[in-house]
Amino acid sequence: MQKLSGLFGMHKGAFRARRSRLKLDLTGTTVYAVGDVHGCLDELVALEKKIHADASACGLPALIVMLGDYVDRGPASSQVIDHLIAPPPQGLERICLAGNHEVMMLDYLEGRIDLAEWGALGAASTLMSYGIDINRVLALSADKRIVDDMIKRSVPAFHLDFLQRLPVLLETPEIVMVHAGLRPGIPLDEQTDDDLVSIRSAFHEKAHSLRKYVVHGHTPVSSPTRDGRRINIDTGAFFSGRLTALRIRNSKGRYFQN
Repeated sequence: MQKLSGLFGMHKGAFRARRSRLKLDLTGTTVYAVGDVHGCLDELVALEKKIHADASACGLPALIVMLGDYVDRGPASSQVIDHLIAPPPQGLERICLAGNHEVMMLDYLEGRIDLAEWGALGAASTLMSYGIDINRVLALSADKRIVDDMIKRSVPAFHLDFLQRLPVLLETPEIVMVHAGLRPGIPLDEQTDDDLVSIRSAFHEKAHSLRKYVVHGHTPVSSPTRDGRRINIDTGAFFSGRLTALRIRNSKGRYFQN
């Protein structure tokens, strides 16, 4: 178990289980890394149609790797989780990684942080997707325990299980796929979950010293960006309407958008 505090506003003494890290040899597989969805189901479905058409034309085994941040800000967080739990399009496999928004949501649901702390990241839209108008609820009840219980009962057990089981990193012989990035100079197996889902400047500033390509999201950019071996594909779907995927095939890349 990991003792954590501070970064996500976790209560002193709270514990969170260390997330799994995947290491796969994907030689001969077409990989489609998909950036931050943030409750944008329509954009995800449209992008998946393009991915499915491209993968079908190629005929190779194909894998979608979701880079995290499925919830908050956009209008359909609950529906996005339903979609990701369901089987992927025919002929495709799918791996979903954890982002900082899933970590924060789970921290609230498991009692490590208060609603206000999750709310600062855009929880109101997620709660609305579960049928809870949090502003109205808070106006009607000042009892924190009643509000927390209502929210926690609204999230299905299989959604909670999905959030708990998300791995935090996928490593291949050539590429690392992760939500936010890596702490420079630290071996992969010693990277903390906090850094993997939340790091920014310390990672961005060392892009040219990376040993492997790192494909990530977390920091919105107007268009997919490559800096050294760092490739950012978070194009801010919840405000731009553009969800981006990076296809990796035979060590070559191509971008797709919905």
